[in-house]
Order: sequence, then C-alpha cells, then structure tokens
Amino acid sequence: MENSGANMLSVLVVDDQPGVRRLLQEVLEEEGFEVRLAECGEAALRQVREKKPDFILMDMKMPGMSGLEVLRELKKSSFQPPVVMMTAYGELEFVNQACRLGAIHHLTKPFDIFEVKALLQQLARKETKISQVVL
Repeated sequence: MENSGANMLSVLVVDDQPGVRRLLQEVLEEEGFEVRLAECGEAALRQVREKKPDFILMDMKMPGMSGLEVLRELKKSSFQPPVVMMTAYGELEFVNQACRLGAIHHLTKPFDIFEVKALLQQLARKETKISQVVL
C-alpha cells in the first residue's frame, strides 16, 4: 500500500508481544497512520529496507536481536527513520544507549496510550510541516 498523501504516514511497530502490536495497530490506525508490524528485530530490519516507514516504535528488549542492535544496524544504513523506543521501568542505561544510537524518544511500559498518540501526532506534524515552525 502506498502512502495516499501527507495524512497517511507509516509507522512500523516492533514488539515481540502480539497484544502490544495489536493494541498499537488499532490505536494508530484510528489516528490515520498506516501501521506495519514486526515481531522481532530481524523482521524490523527487513521491513525498513523494503517499505521505508516514516517512524518506528520499537521495544527495547526482544528475543534474538534487541532494539539496541536494530538501532546499531540502522545507524549503518543510509535510511534512518525517527525511532521511539519502548522500555520497561528501570532500564535507564539502555535508554541512554538508545539515545546515543539515534532514538529520538522513549516511552516507558506500561505506556499511556494517549501519550503514544500525542507523540506520534507531534512527529507527524513535524514530518508534514517541515518548513513551518511548530509551536
């Protein structure tokens, strides 16, 4: 599916928990985003190469390739979409590492779905109004 205009920005949701992926997909589709899903880091990298999402919402800790490892791989590539990391309480050092690797924000699980929506809407405004000042 191709983006059908500025309102249809794509978000890649990367989480090993099916319930989290499903919840975020439902909420973000209601907000007008095209949502793609990946259950692990390897699948996320494939999606990024094939589909080039506008944003990535990614869990920090997943079996196999972690979110930090995905960030390291993305940093090596020419295409680096904005990444928001999702993490559990008490993982401050991982959050700091993620920021050093290019993550633009983090959300603490269990997250407030309204915070997720507000953050993605703010990012979408910046993406679609790049030449305007957002107050």
